[in-house]
Amino acid sequence: MTVVVAGVGIHPFGRFPLSVAQLAQTAVTEALADAGVGFADVDLTVVANVGEGMAKAQRIAGRLGATGRPVISVESACASSAAALLAARDAVESGHARVALCIGVEKAPRGYIAGAGFESWQVESGVGVTPIYFALQAQELLASTDATVEDLAEVSVKNHANGVLNPNAMYRKPCTVEEVLASKMVCPPLRLLMLCAPNEGAAAVVMMSADEAVRRGISRPITLRAVTVATRRPGDWFVPAASRLSDIRSSPTRTAASAAYDEAGLGPADLDFVECQDTDTASELLAYSDLGLCAHGDEAKLLRSGDTQLGGRIPVNPSGGLLAKGEPLGASGLGQVHELVTQLRGQAGVRQVSGARVGLAHVMGAGHVSAVTIMVAG
Repeated sequence: MTVVVAGVGIHPFGRFPLSVAQLAQTAVTEALADAGVGFADVDLTVVANVGEGMAKAQRIAGRLGATGRPVISVESACASSAAALLAARDAVESGHARVALCIGVEKAPRGYIAGAGFESWQVESGVGVTPIYFALQAQELLASTDATVEDLAEVSVKNHANGVLNPNAMYRKPCTVEEVLASKMVCPPLRLLMLCAPNEGAAAVVMMSADEAVRRGISRPITLRAVTVATRRPGDWFVPAASRLSDIRSSPTRTAASAAYDEAGLGPADLDFVECQDTDTASELLAYSDLGLCAHGDEAKLLRSGDTQLGGRIPVNPSGGLLAKGEPLGASGLGQVHELVTQLRGQAGVRQVSGARVGLAHVMGAGHVSAVTIMVAG
């Protein structure tokens, strides 16, 4: 059964004097209106959130107007939204739900995320803090390829320039390589402007079968061609990119991407743009090769070519990515889906990717979980 996205909504990412339920309500109201349905039409609601504790999905559903229908919570660190999307897609595809609603929402605390998804020995030895976690993979990238610290800075410059064009981004100010390299050192080689900031926001997606969309008279639905989630394999190192130095180590992103391409019947050459996990600038470069956009070792070459810029052959993070938007953990993946749908509808305005027909979203969560989503216009 073909599953389509009929509506999307978003609450801008940033810091707000609002509750989680209020943030979610804004995104859901917009998504339901976009799809032309009401909450009473929704057969299943899946809420992605990391930090709100028990019964969060039910509290949010209560604010929307409880219907007595299934409401469930999912949590998979930064991949929470993708897990929600997978669960809702499967429910629609199997016929258990005609209309499914995914909500991603978060009010992440300020500062570093410590102890998230790490073993106790990692926390106790000092490596269980995300900047260290990211810095280790950045160091590995610089040691194993010709990528430089200046390349890391260029990723930040690119994404912040895109963020200027996105009204839903938290940071809408351009920066230069010099400013990035002069920003505070956090954990070598990563400086402050090379890292995203945990923040607050919400995004929502309404899904249904293609037949249901036709029945409801919905024009221009976006086809969900693939949603895959993969976890690490035995032997992987604890750095999310995994070491490239041993054949027994793998990347969850490579696994998820390969499965997504197979499911969609498409390949990297078919993509028109990508939204990927740029929790730090090295993570974006590593995603280039893990997603098959280039061979390992050519990440910096691809960046320097200008192909990943707006107007390039394969724009990456036209939304500004997490570096510009910030990362409300439970909402970031559905925020990417919102961007995919906006681009595929041709509604992205000054940041529109020309001729966008196929888009890919990628997230990587603590605990070695990665997810890849592929969507197609029409």
